[in-house]
Amino acid sequence: MLRIFEKSGADFSTRLYTLCRRNAALPEEIESAARRVIAEVRSGGDRAVRALTARFEKRRLEALELPAEEWDQLAAGVSPAVRAALEHAARRVRAFHQHERHPSYETMEGGIRVGSRVDPLSRIGIYVPGGTARYPSTVIMTAVPARVAGVKEIVMTTPGPSPETLLAARIAGVDRVFVIGGAQAIAALAYGTESVPRVDKIVGPGNAYVAAAKRLVFGDVGIDSIAGPTEVVIAADDSVDPSWIAADLLAQAEHDVLAVPILIARGAEVARRVAAEVTRQVALLPRRVIAERSLAEQGAIFVVDSEDEMADLVNQLAPEHAELAVRDARALAARIKTAGALFLGAHTPEPVGDYIAGPSHVLPTGGSARFAGPLGVADFVKRTSIIEYDAAALAGQSDDITALTAVEGLDAHGRAVTIRTRP
Repeated sequence: MLRIFEKSGADFSTRLYTLCRRNAALPEEIESAARRVIAEVRSGGDRAVRALTARFEKRRLEALELPAEEWDQLAAGVSPAVRAALEHAARRVRAFHQHERHPSYETMEGGIRVGSRVDPLSRIGIYVPGGTARYPSTVIMTAVPARVAGVKEIVMTTPGPSPETLLAARIAGVDRVFVIGGAQAIAALAYGTESVPRVDKIVGPGNAYVAAAKRLVFGDVGIDSIAGPTEVVIAADDSVDPSWIAADLLAQAEHDVLAVPILIARGAEVARRVAAEVTRQVALLPRRVIAERSLAEQGAIFVVDSEDEMADLVNQLAPEHAELAVRDARALAARIKTAGALFLGAHTPEPVGDYIAGPSHVLPTGGSARFAGPLGVADFVKRTSIIEYDAAALAGQSDDITALTAVEGLDAHGRAVTIRTRP
């Protein structure tokens, strides 16, 4: 089910190459469908959103926005234990992201003042899967960093919101909730309708149609990323119980048949023991069929001899989550430069990051950890450069500026300087 690949085998490099080439590509038919939905919403507004919701979800909407009274009534039905867990998670996420705030600054030298002003976005949109899915953690992990950044208004869209999701929205500081989903929700957030306000940026995960719509509206509105299937790479040696490692692999595999569970085992014995535990534990899962397909089609166990090789493979795979279940996890972590989040040591399974550790669980997937990082405060602010010259400073740089404008053939650029500095 979960194949073992040893370096001596010809298929080791082939399997590694295949997994390193995973990306956020979407089928053309899904992108075309999302493009049609966006066009309908742009031209038809609320009417188009209602028609598309009836067509795709078999739901008939009167009002697109959930009234505050109904929102609070539904949220009140959440159990005290879940409420306490959500409040605990929000406190930890808020405390972590407070450290990510960066101030504006200015410097002054020789009559020239330059600086960078940091301002929060005015309004952002959060997409949260709904219907049979319940993802209150997504609300916490997206809305709380936005609030820390100082975003003035947070709008959430979710089809068929659960009481837990609505309570999380209240706790996290969401201002308005719209009960729409799919590509039509992304289009409504990106361009606005009679009911849905246009936002500056859209964040949050969704299905393939949501991902395609986010890709298509990018440029007219900001987005966090194109989220692909979840993935974990676990580097393990013989210091950690194999049953723990197997459980962590299955925690990813149960998500989706496209989820990517990978083990980098130091030594063939570790690989065999973990593989045996995976086979034993997967039989006990309610989502066994999904997990088995994920393991067979997207998973792998790579056997290596050293921590240097472990680090090299993790860096090549650039995973969303990387668990380092080894004796000296901190030393190994120092060598890993391409991972969305690092989970250090035997007692740090990836689910702690999903729910309560503090950093946002919205992370780069599909190998994009090579150039991207976790969602954070920086995603909800924009920087403006500030430049101010006095007369002497402009005169002192006039010759260099005009030399460069002449090279580029932009005479008017040079004249805008010399008209101020030369008689």
